[in-house]
This record gives sequence, C-alpha cells and structure tokens, in this order.
Amino acid sequence: MSMMGNAAGGAGRYLDDRLGLAKVVRKNIRKVFPDHWSFMLGEITLYSFIILLLSGTFLTLFFDPSMTETVYNGAYGPLRGEEMSRAYASALEISFEVRGGLIMRHIHHWAALIFIAGMVVHAFRTFFTGAFRKPRELNWLLGVALLVLGLLEGFMGYSLPDDLLSGTGLRIAEGVILSIPVVGSYILMFFFGGEFPGVDLIPRMYVVHILLVPGAILALIAAHVGLVTYHKHTQYPGAGRTEKNVVGYPLLPVYAAKAGGFFFVVFGVIAGLAAVAPINPIWQYGPYDPSEVTAGSQPDWYIGFLEGSLRLMPNWEIEFWGNTLSLNVLIPSLVVPGIMFTVFALYPFLEAWVTGDKREHHILDRPRNQPVRTGLGVMFITSYTILWIAGGNDIIAVIFGLSINSITWFMRIAFFVLPPLAFWVTKRACLGLQHRDKEKVLHGRETGILMQLPHGEFVEVHEPITPEERWRLTSQEVQRPVLPAGADGNGVAPRGALAGKLRSKVSRWYFEDRVEPATPADVHELESSGHH
Repeated sequence: MSMMGNAAGGAGRYLDDRLGLAKVVRKNIRKVFPDHWSFMLGEITLYSFIILLLSGTFLTLFFDPSMTETVYNGAYGPLRGEEMSRAYASALEISFEVRGGLIMRHIHHWAALIFIAGMVVHAFRTFFTGAFRKPRELNWLLGVALLVLGLLEGFMGYSLPDDLLSGTGLRIAEGVILSIPVVGSYILMFFFGGEFPGVDLIPRMYVVHILLVPGAILALIAAHVGLVTYHKHTQYPGAGRTEKNVVGYPLLPVYAAKAGGFFFVVFGVIAGLAAVAPINPIWQYGPYDPSEVTAGSQPDWYIGFLEGSLRLMPNWEIEFWGNTLSLNVLIPSLVVPGIMFTVFALYPFLEAWVTGDKREHHILDRPRNQPVRTGLGVMFITSYTILWIAGGNDIIAVIFGLSINSITWFMRIAFFVLPPLAFWVTKRACLGLQHRDKEKVLHGRETGILMQLPHGEFVEVHEPITPEERWRLTSQEVQRPVLPAGADGNGVAPRGALAGKLRSKVSRWYFEDRVEPATPADVHELESSGHH
C-alpha cells in the first residue's frame, strides 16, 4: 500500500511540475454546489449524452452508411429477397444478428429522447427561475444552441436506417428545403447529391451525425459547464443564502459521489426502458420506397411540433414570374420555428431592456414572483403543445372517430386563442399566490380550526410561520416600471424620445399588475401591535 501511495504521489508531482495542476485542483476541489432536485435536470442531460456516445460508438462498428442496393438474405424472414439499401440491411443485421445489437439500438434511441427532454425541461427551469440573467446570458445562448443541435442530431439519427418511416421524414425535409426561395433547389442538390432520394445523403448525413454535430455538442457542453463553474452556481432563496455566497456541498467528496451514483441511476433507467419498451421497430416498416408513405407515420416527440405546424398551415401559394412561393411549407417549417427559437434565445436581453436591470443575479426567482415572465413561458409551452398535438391529428381522428378537418380547424383556432388565455390564467394565478404569501406573512398559516368568539363570531385560528419561511417570503425584490429618459416627476417623457417611450410602455405593462410584498417592517409593526 505504501509503495502504491509513493507511486501515486510521484506521478502527481511529475504532472504538477509540468502542467501546474496542483493550483487548479486546490482551487476547485472544495468548490461548493447547492443541493436541489431541479439542478439534477442538467445532469440527466449530460449523462444521457455520455450514454449516447458510448452506445453510438458500438453501433458505428456494425452500421454500413451506404445507399448501394442489395438483396437482403439475413435472419429476418419476412424481408428475405427484398431489395434494399446497405444502410437498411446493416440496421437489420444489428437488430437480429449482432449480439446485443438490438438493445444497444434501443438504449441509443431512448438516450436520445431523454437527452432532448432533459434539455427542454432544464431550459424551462432556467427560464422560470431567472437563471439566465446577468452574468449568464451567454450560457443561455449556449443552451439554446445545444437544443437546436440536439434536434438536428436526433432527426439525422433516426433517418439513417433508411427504412420507410425515416424516408418519409426525409421526404418532408426535402419539401422544406425546396420551399426556400431562390436557393432551395441548390441546397437540395448539395445535400442529396442529386434528385431525391439520391445516393449520397446517407453517407453524408452519417459523417455529420457521428462526427461534426457530436463534436459541436461536446464543445458547447464543455463551454456551458465551464461557464457554470466560472460564474458559480445559482441557488434558491433561503436562510444564509446571498448574492455573494453559495450554500451547499463541496465537489469532493460529497458532490462527486452523488453525481457518480446518479449517472448509474440514469444509465439503469435508460437500460431498463430499452429492455421493456422497444422503440422504432424498423423491420416492420420495410425499406424506403419514394412511391410509398408509412400509414400513420409519426416522428420522435421533439420533431412533432414541426409536423403539426405543417399540418395546420392552409394551402397558401404565390405564383409570380413562372415561380411558385410555397408559403404553405415555408411559413410553418422555417418562419414559425425561427421566430419561436429566436425570441426564446433573445429573451434575457429583451427582459433586461424592459426592466432596466443590469445587475448580477445569483439568487433565483420564485416563478410566482415574476408573473409576466412565468405567463410568457406557459404561453410558449402552450403554443408548442398545440403544434405537437396537431402533428398527430390523423391518429386522433382514427382513435376517437372524429373528422380530421374539424380537428385541424380546432387546432388552428386554438393556436391563436389558447396561448394568450394560458398567459392570462398563469399571470392571475401567480398574483393570487403572491397575495396568499403576503397574508401568510402578516397573519400566519391557516390551520383549518374554527374558534367561536364571545360575541358569537367564528374565526379561523392561524399559527405563526417559521422565521426561515418568513424571511423567504419577505425577501422578494420590489421592481418598478422604467421611466423614459429625461422624464419629469410624473413620468412624462420629452418629445422625440420614441425608444424611451416604447420601453416605458412595455415596462409599465410588465409591472402594471403586482402585489407589494410584506416587508420586515410590516411584520415588526404587526407584532408590536399584538395582532396575528
């Protein structure tokens, strides 16, 4: 044991003399991380990506990314003698002839679904708690870029087997590319290597899928985690937590042990899903044939909103100078998602402009204390959900025996009506919760016990809340609308300051409905008067 310790110490000194690792290790080995279940969402995403790399490496050893035609003569009897691409044939071989191949395919696919789901939920946790504020705006942009790359990577991944389902998705992608004005056909020829389906798409997409996009995702994850370490971790409000400190556990040994154990939990859950919940049975779809479409075809869940957007769009086309501008494809597939993701990416800068808040923030918001931001987030989720549901309008029509046209029109109307309604309901709910918090601070917690006073009146007995909870409920920051530059005492701006006036109007809308929280002074005054 002593010899092993001496060897390890010697190796450590060798590396430190040449790389200067001791200083870096001493600085970060006791770095504190806060403890809250929602912070595990980012770890689920990271661990899913690691599992994707491991399972994807296994699959690359056996997959043949070729569109060369061959006659299948493998283990799956119903397809013997069928002409298909080498890509599809090798995917069948992985599923039925490679030892452990099928479960590796399932692990890879489930890990991809959970990877993107983890990013989505993690992004909304960041959004609703205000973790994107200064100095973390760049990290927010990195996260949005990771989400976009994850969507692209996932789409290419389930398109590689060249079965009838994946080919249907590629046919939709072809239409989207062709809808781009002027350059669409040139881009199509570049990617497909000729007319659809071409012979070069699978090999080109394979290189992008296993090398370029994973490399970009890995680099962005490293930058993302590096910025989290540099800026220190955000934390929820609580006793002893300030903008200047972090309350939690050190990296070693506590946090590293918990993180290591959690990795195996995630791996176990994904492996369990792969074993009991098979996914993407490509042998049932058959090889891709451009003249056929899979009945009831549905993409993976994260692409479903694009499918729904295409299905809801009316058949609008513009003819000019012998050319056709396909608005029925261009708007739902590129314009609508482009607007949604652009606004999502730029929101930290838009909110900072509206609120005029340029300070650093390391304490997270409670979503109820930011009713407009929370309402906008729910509005975005509602829009996405409607598009996602619309992507399966044919399945819904068959299962419930409804008219697909009626479902489509209902979804079209819902896309414009339900998101604003969801915003209003969410905002009012947040304000109601703020009122309840204020009452709890001033009068205590409701016990449900009724007491009759001497004069016959019945009142509910309240019990005081703990000092820690009272501190948490009274530490809410009070925000006010931003006045135009140069405004007088009444908030009237000078003439010509259009940008300032616009900002002031938006800021007033942002803060027009607010509940003034109870302050420690209010509590002290109430206690000194003897009321509870």
